[in-house]
Amino acid sequence: MLVLGLTGGIASGKSTVARMLASLGAEVIDADRLARDVVALGSEALAEIVKEFGPSVLNADGSLNRAALGRIVFADPARRKRLEEITHPRILEEMRRQLQVIKAQGEATLIVLDVPLLFETPEILPLCDCTAVVWVPEELQVHRLMQRDGLSRPDALQRIRAQIPLDRKRYLADVVIDNSGSLTATQSQVRSLWLRLVEKKCQTNDDD
Repeated sequence: MLVLGLTGGIASGKSTVARMLASLGAEVIDADRLARDVVALGSEALAEIVKEFGPSVLNADGSLNRAALGRIVFADPARRKRLEEITHPRILEEMRRQLQVIKAQGEATLIVLDVPLLFETPEILPLCDCTAVVWVPEELQVHRLMQRDGLSRPDALQRIRAQIPLDRKRYLADVVIDNSGSLTATQSQVRSLWLRLVEKKCQTNDDD
């Protein structure tokens, strides 16, 4: 039972690749979903966020307004770090718990940890047997993000550059999935990766 750490950048197509792996039979633990769960209405984390960032980050019903919070933290690295101090320990705790449950059940062929900030979070890397990055050129990433979220180009670039560049992540990862082409091309790469991982082999990225 291998554990694959899957990462990428905002608007790179990481979630699409995770769904492809799930359709092949992988168990996926989605860090983005955990991040939403830990700040749910009534949670301790949400109360800490409001104390730190003020009530302007809430919707009318008291739930977290992620867009409002995003505008604050992507404009200020120190505030983004403070948010991570509130949420990351809780996300990591729940990820470890879910990983233990799946391993104890003993039925999964492959477990995927779908983590946007995999290489930025050293506590998660020891949980992974190998790592894969979903890569696209930055200009395509910018275009997709502007279309997806209705952002201006400067705002899109600000969010992309708040993370480790994908060109750097491709050298850190064991496997690179190039998602700059067609969906069929991406599916072919994912299926090839699945077959290797089922055989307990993690391809090493030979790019230097």
